[in-house]
Amino acid sequence: MALQATPYKIELNLSDMDRNVYETLRFTVARHPSETEERLAVRLIAYALFHHEHLAFGRGLSDVDEPALWEKSLDGRVVHWIEVGQPASERMTWCSRRCERFSLVAYGNLRVWQDKELAPVRTLKNINVVAVAPEALEELARDMPRSLSWAVMISDGEMFISDERGQHEVPLEWLVGER
Repeated sequence: MALQATPYKIELNLSDMDRNVYETLRFTVARHPSETEERLAVRLIAYALFHHEHLAFGRGLSDVDEPALWEKSLDGRVVHWIEVGQPASERMTWCSRRCERFSLVAYGNLRVWQDKELAPVRTLKNINVVAVAPEALEELARDMPRSLSWAVMISDGEMFISDERGQHEVPLEWLVGER
């Protein structure tokens, strides 16, 4: 018997002062059985960071032909492909060829990955890579409730997330490109 995805009910109060985006978003997101809480938290961070009215969660882990998140135009073109994690350089190249803009929210120990996988794709024109600090992510993802309420504030490139446990500063480091 296959394991089922775990649904999370999300309320995201987004205040992105850098882009003048102020939204209260309510949605349900599924956590794949093999997905960690950290990866789910990074998908939510990416959703807040790149929010657009046409941004949607892809099947990600369930389908290699879909990203973690994507923004499609009204005619079905992929405008923005967003991955999370530490994909191989071949995967990043493949993804960047299928969209106008490719973004990656990387997390974990990135030292070796940057030299091996990120270095070959730095010359791609439509790529942006941001790293999330592991300590902040670990604190944010610890014991995530199934009904999650985040107030996310982005100002001057800094991200702060408030939840029932308090306020968390989430340092972001742009490794390639910019938001």
